[in-house]
This record gives sequence, C-alpha cells and structure tokens, in this order.
Amino acid sequence: MRRTLQTAQQGLGWLMERGVPVILRAEWQENSDTPCDTGTDISVMEKEWHQFDWSSVDPEYPTKTGLYAFSKEGLTQRGIAARKWLRGRPEKVIAVVSHSGFLRVGVSYRQYANADCRIFDFSEGDEEIGGKLSEWELTEKKGGGLGKSPKGVFFMSKDDYPEEAEKDIGEAVSESPS
Repeated sequence: MRRTLQTAQQGLGWLMERGVPVILRAEWQENSDTPCDTGTDISVMEKEWHQFDWSSVDPEYPTKTGLYAFSKEGLTQRGIAARKWLRGRPEKVIAVVSHSGFLRVGVSYRQYANADCRIFDFSEGDEEIGGKLSEWELTEKKGGGLGKSPKGVFFMSKDDYPEEAEKDIGEAVSESPS
C-alpha cells in the first residue's frame, strides 16, 4: 500500500488538499505474494501515513490468504469484491490508485503502463459478478490517458497466478464394498 499512497499523493495530492476523501482498501493490493508485493502491517503504516484513516482496511491485511491469496480463486474473488465495493459507492467520480497487475486480472482486463489512467463506467445489468466496467472511448482508443498502455482486452491467464497443486485425497484401502 506504500507505493499506492506515494502515487496518490504525487498524482492526486492537490485533490486531497482540497478535502477530497481517501479511502484505503486492502482489495486493491498487488497480486503476488513476493516480499515486494506484500504490504506492511497496518500498525507500521498508520505511523508512517498518519494523515489517512486506516479503519476501513481489512485487519487481515497484509496477509496473502483467503480473499488476498495469490491464486486464481483469490484474485477472482478479490476482483469481484473490489468491483462490488466500487459500484456501491455514492460518488459519481472516483479515482482508484492501485497496481496494474490487479487492475488487469481482477478489475478492468486492461493493461496499464506505469502511472497511466483509464476511465470507466459500470455497464447496466448483472452480466458480470460485481459489475462489468466499460471503458470510455477517450482512453480505450488512445491506449490509456497517457497513450502509453497496450490497447485491447487482457483476461486472466494461467501465467497470472501460480499453478495450484492438486490435493491428494488418498486411496480408499480400508473400505469394503457392500
């Protein structure tokens, strides 16, 4: 979360100075469970970033289990949770500062160059759990707000999460057919 807070302050600090609220959410963290992609404990971050309200951050943060697991299921469920939360917000305009990997595999299915942005609305209906995002033509045709991101749709693939080991359920040796 440290990198996203740094980015938010650099890019959107002028809005924060005008009182635009910042809501911290664990759902928007990076995908992998490597040390560089695993967050720092909230108790440490609160001291470092005391100007933010940390009460909305899931106390499970920064664990990489359950909803935050680096797995196909974890990334899928976290993407659904993030879109549901976003769709349920009352604001008409929201800026999300997150990580390109998670935005691509869990939220928008678009690629993002470093510090790029894209503009979306939620589509009507429930064709995708959590809500389907439709990108504005302004950023879709250009390849992001800066025009540096690849164009197109990029769904989650097997390269986006570790191969999950099959569970050995053992062999039934003490059963006798009746």
